Formats: sequence, structure tokens, C-alpha cells
Amino acid sequence: MADCTHRNGTRGYSHSCKTHRIEGISGRLNGRMAGDISRPADGEHMKRLILGSLTAMAVIAVLATTGVSGQGKVDSLGVMAADGSVPALGSFKVPKTPWGEPDLQGTYNANDLQGIPMQRAQTVGTRYRLSDDEFNQRVAQRDQNVANDNSDEFSLERAEEFEKRFGTVGGAVSPPPHWLERARSVSRVSSYVIDPPDGRIPALTPAAQAAVQERQQAQAARRKQLNGIEADWTTDRSNYDRCISTGVLNSITPKIYNSGSRIVQGQGWLAFQNEMIHETRVIPTDGRKQVGSGVQNWMGTSVGHWEGDVLVVETRNIKPESPINGQPLSDQGVLTERFTLSDPNTLDYRMTINDPKVYAAPWTLRLPIPREDSYGYFEYGCHEGNYSMPNLLAGSRAEEKRRAEAAARGEKTPDYVEPARGGGAGRGGAAGGGRGNN
Repeated sequence: MADCTHRNGTRGYSHSCKTHRIEGISGRLNGRMAGDISRPADGEHMKRLILGSLTAMAVIAVLATTGVSGQGKVDSLGVMAADGSVPALGSFKVPKTPWGEPDLQGTYNANDLQGIPMQRAQTVGTRYRLSDDEFNQRVAQRDQNVANDNSDEFSLERAEEFEKRFGTVGGAVSPPPHWLERARSVSRVSSYVIDPPDGRIPALTPAAQAAVQERQQAQAARRKQLNGIEADWTTDRSNYDRCISTGVLNSITPKIYNSGSRIVQGQGWLAFQNEMIHETRVIPTDGRKQVGSGVQNWMGTSVGHWEGDVLVVETRNIKPESPINGQPLSDQGVLTERFTLSDPNTLDYRMTINDPKVYAAPWTLRLPIPREDSYGYFEYGCHEGNYSMPNLLAGSRAEEKRRAEAAARGEKTPDYVEPARGGGAGRGGAAGGGRGNN
């Protein structure tokens, strides 16, 4: 497993760095090797271009001879009904396992769901299907992302320039942009949220709104306290930065890569594995009762039962540090997840979030995830940040030493100014904590 750490100044960062498979560049056979960070000299560039093309042709030949046992499509009737509506849950007759339970097993790749927002644009209204103009805008955005990813302008030396132009992806704390996976086929689905019918997430309760403000104020105060130092301790970085967990929902939604999910079943059990941050939930399907609230973890506790061809899973006891769509669930929060197939090659995954202390009403989202049995599903070798946490903390200590030496010479460190995009928060926002707040 190669190391995915990229350094710039005092910052060090690591994404998953799974094996750089051909699929890891979303089939964009652009001639750049996956581990090539800066552009090589012309002769070497041509050599790599040729080698990359030969490798790609070899992989294509293997796939052509082995065949693909299952391949979903973003425009199938299991994704969207012919009239542009959401297919009825459980309308497809799912094949059975040898022991008689619905067989949901397979590998599913959510890459082609990129571009779908969590909640619907208000201009779309209650439409589940994008208009041609809206769809073309999404396609243009995908094409622009691919062009940015493949730009020969990128180099580590210009990473901060790229971050200003294109956002965090491609910046100094991100992998080189040509590693990223983009949608091959663009979906017409207007939003993940399907209920309420307008695809909009219900309002937060007054108490939840106040809690959001308190968290934001605490994070801003912590950044001011750090005064531009990236971190005093690991807890100043997000769970995502530290490769701990992205939580129940964010482990399923598509990312810049590692968007695979896999289902394996046994009699009375189902294992749901998410490629991003190596999550595996082993869910009993025999209808047993939930465990008590004294047990909490990053992905909660899940128990399931079958309702026809639909596996209904109740998930509770999620740690507050593991939010759902940015909001920690309260002690009354419960996720009701539903798993089934909406056609032979589409996993119909739905989640209803019900927490009366956080939201004014329950709401439901849906991910129609295409099956892709040929998808290269590999270990997520992040290991709590690999080298990023030691590098980041070492850089912070070095900056503190530099400041102390400057102060001894009578030089003053400029006061921290909060940038518009936040700062020092990592991928998931500053945890606000660290040793300095203990």
C-alpha cells in the first residue's frame, strides 16, 4: 500500500490511498500514471503515456474476456420510474438466497451518483427528474471537474494556487487531482431527499439551531486560540482527517473516491461494508431487540427484520461526534434504513431520520446505487491518518518553535484572522477540543 501523504509547509495530509487501480481514475485513460504527482520531462512523459495506454488496454482485454456479471445504470427503471417518479419500494421481486431470504448480495458503486445534492434546489419543486437544461448543467460541471483533475498545470509547488481556484480538492492538503474518481454516467435524480415531496430537509428545532451556533462559536474560538497553528493535538482535526469514521450516512454517499459498498449475507445476518473509512456493520436480520442506550459507537447499533423483500434496519446509539448530515442525533434520534433491489442491478437504499429534538419533522433520503461486480474493492489503508497526523503535529510544533524564536528577537506574531472558508478544520470541521481546552 502506497502512502498518500502530501506536505505543504506545516500541513500534512493523507487520504485512503488504496491501490491505484485503473478504475480509480474512473476509466479516464488520460495517460498519466496514478502515482505521478508532478509532470515529468517530455521524454519520460511520453514513456509513461505509452505504458499507461498499454496497461489500460491489457485491463480492458481482461474485462472483455472475463465479462461483467452485474452492471447497473443510472437511467434504469430501478433508479427512476418511466414517469420520472421514485419507484415504489419493494416493487421488484428480489431473488432468494438458498436459505430463503431476499438476496441483496453484491458490490455497488455510487460514483455515478456524484453531483446529486442532498436536498433539492427550490426551483426544481417536487420533480424527482431533472429537466434537460438542469441535466446539461450537471454534465457540464462533471466535465469541468474532469478537466481540472487532468490539468497539466498541477504540481505540489502550485497546490495552494489550485486550492484557491478549485477548492480543497487539488489543494495542498488533498491528493493530486488526477487520482480522483468522477461520474462516468451522470444521473438525472434531482436530490437524495425524497420526503418531504419537495426534497427539502425540514427545519431544525430552536434547540438544535442554538446548538449549531454554540458549536460554530466554539470552533471559531478554538481556531483563534490556536492563532494559525494547525493543531495542538489530534482532536483539533475532524474524524475524517483522522480516518476514524465518516458516520452512517457519509460512508454511503459518493466521495472523491472509495465510493463502493458491498453486501454479504448469511442466515439471519447481513454485513454492509462501506469502502470509505473501512466500515463494516454486521446486522442481525432476525428481528431481535435493540441494545440499551449505554452502548454507543461511531456507526450506532443496528438490528433488522424482513418486510417482504425489504430489509428494515433500526439504527440507534450513534455517538454525538458522528453526525448525520452535519447534525448530531439526540438520545431520541433513530435512523430507519431500508435495503432492497429496485431492479436486478440497483440497490435501493433509503434512510429515514427521525429525531424530534433536532428536526421539525422526519425526512427520508434515497440512494439508487448501481451494481458493479467488476469494481475494484480494496482495503482502505488510511490507519488513522497514516503519516498525516504525525506530520501535521510535527509541523505545528515546528511553527511554535519558530514563533518562540521570533518572539525572543522581539518580533510579534500577527493575530489570527478567520478566513472566509474557515481554517484548520480539516475535511469535517474542527473538533474544537484538544489539550488546550481540557
